[in-house]
This record gives sequence, C-alpha cells and structure tokens, in this order.
Amino acid sequence: MTRLVRTAIASLLVSASLIAQTNTSAPPYKDPRLPLEERVNDLISRMTLDEKISQMMNAAPAIPRLDIPAYDWWNEALHGVARAGRATVFPQAIGLAATWDTDLMFRVADVISTEARAKHHEFDRQGDRARYKGLTMWSPNINIFRDPRWGRGQETYGEDPYLTARMGVQFVKGLQGNDPKYFKVISTPKHYAVHSGPEPDRHHFDASTDQRDLYDTYLPAFEALIKEAGAFSVMCAYNRYLGEPCCSHSLLLEKLLRAEWKFPGYVVSDCGAIDDIYRGHKVAPDAAAASAMAVKAGTDLECGTSYRALSDAVKKGLIKESELDVSLRRLFTARFKLGMFDPPDMVPYARIPIEQNDTMEHRRLSLEAARESIVLLKNEGGVLPLKRSKRKIAVIGPTADDLTVLLGNYNGTPSSYATPLSGIRAQSGLAKVVYEQGCNLTDEGPIPELVPASSLIFDGKPGLKAEYFGNRGLEGKPLLTRTDQVVDSNWVATPVPGLDQNAFSVRWSGKLTPKVSGTYVLSVTGDDGYRLWIDGALLIDNWTTHRSQTRNKSIELSGGRAYDLKLEYFQSGGDCAINLKWGVPGEDPATKAVRVAADSDVVIFVGGISPQIEGEEMNVQIDGFFGGDRTNIDLPKAQRKILEALAATGKPVVLVLTSGSALGVNWANEHVGAIVQLWYPGEEGGTALADVLFGDYNPAGRLPVTFYKSIDQLPPFDDYRMAGRTYRYFTGEPLFPFGFGLSYTSFLYSALTAPAQVKAGDNLSVSVKVRNSGKVAGDEVVQLYLRRLDAPAGAPIRALEGFKRVRLKAGQSQTVSFTLTPRQMSLIDREFRRVVEPGEVELAVGGSQPGSKGARSASVTTKVRITGKSFEVSPR
Repeated sequence: MTRLVRTAIASLLVSASLIAQTNTSAPPYKDPRLPLEERVNDLISRMTLDEKISQMMNAAPAIPRLDIPAYDWWNEALHGVARAGRATVFPQAIGLAATWDTDLMFRVADVISTEARAKHHEFDRQGDRARYKGLTMWSPNINIFRDPRWGRGQETYGEDPYLTARMGVQFVKGLQGNDPKYFKVISTPKHYAVHSGPEPDRHHFDASTDQRDLYDTYLPAFEALIKEAGAFSVMCAYNRYLGEPCCSHSLLLEKLLRAEWKFPGYVVSDCGAIDDIYRGHKVAPDAAAASAMAVKAGTDLECGTSYRALSDAVKKGLIKESELDVSLRRLFTARFKLGMFDPPDMVPYARIPIEQNDTMEHRRLSLEAARESIVLLKNEGGVLPLKRSKRKIAVIGPTADDLTVLLGNYNGTPSSYATPLSGIRAQSGLAKVVYEQGCNLTDEGPIPELVPASSLIFDGKPGLKAEYFGNRGLEGKPLLTRTDQVVDSNWVATPVPGLDQNAFSVRWSGKLTPKVSGTYVLSVTGDDGYRLWIDGALLIDNWTTHRSQTRNKSIELSGGRAYDLKLEYFQSGGDCAINLKWGVPGEDPATKAVRVAADSDVVIFVGGISPQIEGEEMNVQIDGFFGGDRTNIDLPKAQRKILEALAATGKPVVLVLTSGSALGVNWANEHVGAIVQLWYPGEEGGTALADVLFGDYNPAGRLPVTFYKSIDQLPPFDDYRMAGRTYRYFTGEPLFPFGFGLSYTSFLYSALTAPAQVKAGDNLSVSVKVRNSGKVAGDEVVQLYLRRLDAPAGAPIRALEGFKRVRLKAGQSQTVSFTLTPRQMSLIDREFRRVVEPGEVELAVGGSQPGSKGARSASVTTKVRITGKSFEVSPR
C-alpha cells in the first residue's frame, strides 16, 4: 500500500468519524452529510430580515446564535495575495500576459491560492477576520486594455480578447482548484463588462458601443472564464453601459450572465457602485431604490453599505424578502463550497500550513515569471547581451532602485526583493557598477533623499518624537512613544507590537535643521493619509485614504536654522508605509549622471513611469498624468532630457522601461542601441532583468498591447467604439505592434499545413514547423492570426486565434499544431449574430503579427476556403 493511498484512507476515516459524531439534534445546515442546497436553504430560513441584509455587504458580521462567523468578502489576488502582509509578489498582470504562457499562468495562480489558504487559516486561528484575509478573491481584471491612457490597464491581460481569455481561464482554474466538492478560493473576474476609464469619470460615465464591439471585444473573455473556467463570482463595473448602470443592467446581468451563460455564482458590486446608481448616474432617487434595482438585476453582494437600505426597500414594496433569499442562497453556497461550515479535516485545502506562504519555491516561480515577461523591443548592433568583461557599467534612472515599480498595484509585501540596480550589481562579475539616479520621475530639480537623523532633532538628540495611536484620528493617549531616527517606515515588513495595522495613526514632531541655505523640495510618500507642517504652516496636505502617493513642495530654508516640524499619518487598511524626504540644493543631478556615464563602458538607463502616477482613481495632476490616467504616452520630459544627454556621450545606451502600459519612446527607438520592456516585474524583477541583460536568459516576452507612437494616432479616450483601436482595428503604423518581441536567436517557419477547404461548422486543423535557426537556445511564441478576406465593414482586420510558447535548443525543430473551432472562424454579422460564413480566410503563423517591422522571423501564410451554408454559432 503506497503512502498516498494510506493518507487518503486515513483522511476518509477521519471524515467518517467527524460525520458520525455530528449531533443528531443539530440543525440540518450543520450536517455535512446532507445535500448542499438543503443545508443552504435551512440556514437562510433561520435568519431574520435584518440578518439577511447584513450578509449582503462585504463586511458581513457574525451571527452568533447561528454560529455564522464574521466574514469580509473583499480580498485581492491580482498577482499575489495582496494587502495582507508578506506574500510572494509576481509580475503585474500585464507582465504575466506578456509571457504568453498559459501553463505558467496556471502555476502562478495555483501558488497564489495556496498562499491565500495558508494565510487565511493562520489569520483565522488568531481570530483575525479583517478585510483582505479571506478566500473570495476579486481577481482577475479581464477588461480590454483598449487605450494606453487608462491607468488600470496594468491590471489586465492586454488589448486582445482571445489572449485575455486564454490567460484568464488558466488563472481562474489555478485559483479555484480542482477538488470536486470544495473551492480552493473563489475567483471574481472584473469589471463586468464594458469598463476601461477614464478613471476620474467612472462614477458617472456612460460607455457606448454597437453590438458588434460588445459581443466581439468586450464579452468573450468574461464568457470564457465563466463557462469554461467555472468562475463562481463576477464583479460588476461602476459605469453605465448604454444608459444602464452595470450593477443593475438587464442585458448584462439578467439576459447574458444568468439566462444565456447559465452563471450559477454570485455577483458583487465594485466598491461604492451601488451609491453611484443614485448619486453619480442619478437613475434612482435614493439608496433604497438603487439597492432594490441592483438586487433584482442580480447583484447579490455589495462592496459598501448602501444595502442597509434594503430594509426600507422591503417596507416600501420595492423588493420582496424572497428576492433577497435568491442572493443569500448564492452567497452561502459560496461559503459552504469554501468549507466554512464543515469540519476542517473534511476540507483538503484547510490543511495548507502557513509555512506554504512566501517559500523559496514560490520565489523561484516569481523569478521564472519575471524572466518570461521581459520583452526585448530593440537590439541594434548586438548591444545585448552585455559582456561581463566591461570595465564599468553606469546604471542611471529614476526607477533603477525603486521598490514600487517592482510591485505595481494591488500587491502584497515581499520578504525580500531585487531592484534593477541590485540585480545588475549582483551579476556584473568583475565590472564596476556605478549608480546615479540622474533625475526624478517627472519633474526636474533636486532628487529627494531621506531627511537624515543629523538634520532632525528632538529633545536635544537626533531623530523625531514618534507617538503611535491605536486609532485613525490621533485620539487619546498614545499606545507607544519613541524616537524615530528617520521617517522611513513600512509596518507590514516591520510591525509595531500591539498596533492594528488596519487602523492606527502616528505623529512625528521635532526640529528640522538644514545645513545649507536654498530651495529645498520636501517630499512625503505614504499609504494612506499624511500632512506636514513647517513652523506651524501646513505645507503638504494629503489627508485621504489612498494607495501610496507622493506629494512634493518647494520651500526656502536657511542653513543652520531650526524649524518646527510636525508630520501626521493615518492608516486605514492595506499597505502601511511612509517616508519623509527632501531634495537638497546642490549640483544638478543630471550633470553628475552624464559625467558618470561618460566615464563608463555602457549605460543602462532605467526609467519610464510608476504605479505612483498611473493607477486607479488617483489624486495625481501633473504633466502627462491626470486622476490615475495619462494625458499623453510620452516618456516624461525630465527623463527624455537626460536620456538625450546620455546618448550624446557616445557610449552604448540600453533603455529599460518600467511601466504598466505602452510608452511612445520614439526618440529612443531612433537613437539608443537597445530597449527592454520590464513592466512592473514583481519581487525578483531585478534578478530577471540582469539575467536578460547579461545573456543568462534569452528573452521571449511578447507585447500584449500595441505601442503607439503618440495619442494622435488614437480616437478620443472616452470613445468606447473599437474603430481605430488595438491591432485588430488600427490601420496606422505602430511604434511596436501587438505580439512583438525579439530574441538573442532567430527562428524559421515552414511547412504550414491546413486543408484547402473546410465546411462551415467544422473544426480546422493547422500545423507548422518552427526551427531555432540561431546559435543559442531560446523560447519562441508561435502566433496564429486569422483574416477574413471578405469581412464585412466593422470586422477586425485580423485576429489572434492561437498561440503557444515553445522552447528550442539551437538547431532544434518542432511541429506546433492548432485546432480552430467554428467560433474562432466566426464573425459578428450585420444582424449581430455570431456566424461562420462561406468564403475565404487567410491564416498567418509566425513569431509576431504578419508584416511586423523588425521581427526576426517571417510569418508563413496559407488560404482556406469555408464551404457550405452559413453556420450560426450559439450562443454569441
């Protein structure tokens, strides 16, 4: 008898024992022997109206008389367990999409759900049921990244519905597990369904498209994740679509999601979206009416508190209690299927120990994902890979040593990490690595550095008085008073004993004494609110709940003078960190960086943008950025200026781009030797970058979005029609096309095989031979595109319909096969039906889109005639 069999038998015996011990007088919902539906219905029948309503908001309280524990449905897992302390941080979602590796995506999601389970049960043992510590994950974001200006595009899998669906299906499967009875965690694809900015307008905006765009672009990924992957939850979006709020939308929620797709799970609103129904969209008079509308349409759970008004809605006859029961059944079905009402020994995932969080094995997977995500966009003259025999390497740029650009948004906290600078230093061999930041991310002027203890005085000693309060309002007597040498705190990484990381505040006070006179730039970065006074004057005020944000303020200070300083901070959940920096008058940082570059053999400039200036509904208003979105896609002026000066030294320049979206680096594409797209690469991003730069890893990432030359090539941001957008409808010349990416080797395609004709409604088999025709091993992303030669107006120019990432040694060949289904050969016709029409299609297979400039391998093509009668694919 094998160990596996013995373990399985022991588990069955334990479960049988637990069931046998079930008190026969206990209510049916506590009996794991009974059918799930019976248990759920029994539990709901015992609840009062007020108790039912309390369970329909994300922070669901305990109901002690029924042994229902408190549970917060709000949890995040976009690229790692987020906002719940230490966890493995993988590349941001857009970077994961750039791997074009569905197997990798499944393994990443499987690790995320393992860590979520490990952390949840450890928190539960400690009686901690706070937000971000549960098992219902509000991920992935599968909105179509239709415009590079959208700040949340970094959270998505790019601009293509097929790529998004294939990557998303594997992510959901990895999260939810494969147990026949229990979910590992529950995945919540979002934001259903037509949602992608502008961020500042999302609470009142009405998106408009025709049905072709809805069914051909915006819906396919959601349908695949629900019907194919079995996602048991969906989040509805803030905005309206064609006049109706998405969280009370009859077509999206009732007709499509429930009636056509047979979705059995629950719908949760985005946070505050029910408020928007009556406050922003003004389609309901008050919270009671808005809540009734949403529940009737199928939004079962609210992130927020407007559903408290359901009590009034029932009294007013706007909704029946029996209609609430429909939502309650879905919600408690989810909790039962997560094992929350069964003995832990019956739930296999409940036995995952906390030691399975943040392991070395998981860190290695994060490194693998970061390597696969890196896209080589240019490599002229063989600048890369770098030789370790270089005497001196200059690393310059505002994101070269920045933790935030590793993490993106909706992130966890890594126990250790490698920035681009530290990764390069660790792998540079005998070469000397010199570093100068050179410039700020967006503005010119001094570069902020931590205000040192030597310039901070309290009670005659270096540092500041720090008073820690056990509430968000600096109220009452401090729980702890101490001296902090500098203000540079991350309480997730270094917690304060006895302090609730979801609700506390701090006040620092003392004297600030600059050494020289001049214009200083005081800078505070924090998550959440902060405010800074100098000599009693409020200098910086950002006293709001927000993710990590930086605020700068210039001030004239006199050397040797002591100024009163007071800095206050509050934390309201999630990440908790703050620092106080200043830019000191002195030599122009760009001048110093150029001098260092001129004395080096090669220059690596690491720049781009940051999650501190692109993201979700941010209070950011600077040149090129507004409200989390971008107003242009250019490299910020301060960076363009220093990059030109670095190139003018005549030294080889490698540009490494950090971003969650496309950058229009037109000048760089003409003047620097190599360009590498790093994205927001996760905790091991610096190591992965160094592996690529020094040739220890052959890059093979591909762009999941089009890199345009400028926004002048695009329609207005708030126009949701697809005409002129993404590779499927864009007729201009991009800077770098969707699907593009270079390698240190080359690949040759041949023997494209497909039948000359196929009957409408039948599958189509395609195969191609790909050979590594270069001198080093590497991955190739084989891409299949389909083009209708007789497509009606409004149809895509071409569409990705197959891809596979393969690894080939130098000289090695492999035959790659695809099977195209009728749906993949279909189109949305003039009556907005999904049909396969007789006619001719062109298939193109290669390492990029056919005709991509700069690609190292040419695509091979063939034509196939579709015969027979028009075949309707049902449903759409």
